[in-house]
Amino acid sequence: MAGIYIHIPFCKQACHYCNFHFSTSLKSKDFLVNAIAEEIFLKSKINKEKIETIYFGGGTPTLLDISDFEIILKSIDKNYKIISDPEITLEANPDDISLEKLKNFKNLSINRLSIGVQSFFEDDLKEMNRAHNSIEAKRSIEISTKYFDNVSIDLMYGMPKMSNNKWQENLNIAFDYNLKHLSCYSITVEPKTTLEYFIKTKKYPALNDNLAAKHFEILVEKTAKAGFTHYEVCSFGKPGYFSKHNTNYWFGKSYLGVGPSAHSFDGERRSWNISNNINYINSIKNDKLPSTQEILTQNNCFNEYLMTGLRTMWGVSLREVEMKFGIDYKLHLLKNSKKQINNRSLFLENNCLKTTEKGKFLCDGIASDLFIL
Repeated sequence: MAGIYIHIPFCKQACHYCNFHFSTSLKSKDFLVNAIAEEIFLKSKINKEKIETIYFGGGTPTLLDISDFEIILKSIDKNYKIISDPEITLEANPDDISLEKLKNFKNLSINRLSIGVQSFFEDDLKEMNRAHNSIEAKRSIEISTKYFDNVSIDLMYGMPKMSNNKWQENLNIAFDYNLKHLSCYSITVEPKTTLEYFIKTKKYPALNDNLAAKHFEILVEKTAKAGFTHYEVCSFGKPGYFSKHNTNYWFGKSYLGVGPSAHSFDGERRSWNISNNINYINSIKNDKLPSTQEILTQNNCFNEYLMTGLRTMWGVSLREVEMKFGIDYKLHLLKNSKKQINNRSLFLENNCLKTTEKGKFLCDGIASDLFIL
């Protein structure tokens, strides 16, 4: 199995662009941590595959106490076999990082940090409603890289008030820290977010696709010059520092999701937990998994393989398509990709269909055009 993803559904405040499940109240924290540990046990009765990676995401996992991490990791260790040197990633917010916490994380065998910086500029952070400031963003990286070799940061681009020069400066600051990994996302308008409301009420300018495309072009060019490999649309890593956990997602490996709103996949079925902390806790108390499940059709699996494969530098293997889905799927793909090949959004290399630099920014739309519905 690829690994375990643990969703920690707590945040200090709501970022204006975010539609992930979380709560700003920590009242149920202890009950929820125990429920997560129990869900790990309950799911181990169904799936006993060996664990390769562990990923604490959210929400804001760094709002947990060290004892909370100990409870969750102990449950994983007790109920699953784990490879000898698993990648254990912790998402962290800059304002939660301290020397004491970093030492404790290290002692827990956490070996990879993903820090949600988003921007090094104060005005950007205020517009996003982030809980940290520019000084905390920089300091968090400075002290984290003293204790951890494998540190990634998140940056966001495409904001209407972010000039090309400002975006380049964000990247230059990141490069100065000699980081091993960057995750860079174009801001999007998600339903029921504050950003959506602000744009609808004209309190914030509408997003500009051309600006985002230019920022992406700058991103690809600058990261290549800085020695990063663009291995997935949003992911840039130095050699040996690609995210193992996320790469396994893109290769279609099975994974286990625990915690409210977390998703799981076993190769044939996809399931997702209820997005309500109290209902989640009560369900686990009754030894009932609080999840909904769907069995994927062959077309669903083919479409997902396209969606994930075209996002990566490895592309979609025509040989894999034929082996997994049959010759008709391969012929469909060859026929329907001709238009994208002709307009230089896709290309064929070593029997693999891949996105060009032009196509990478539009890869999700390109993939959907190739779906079998």
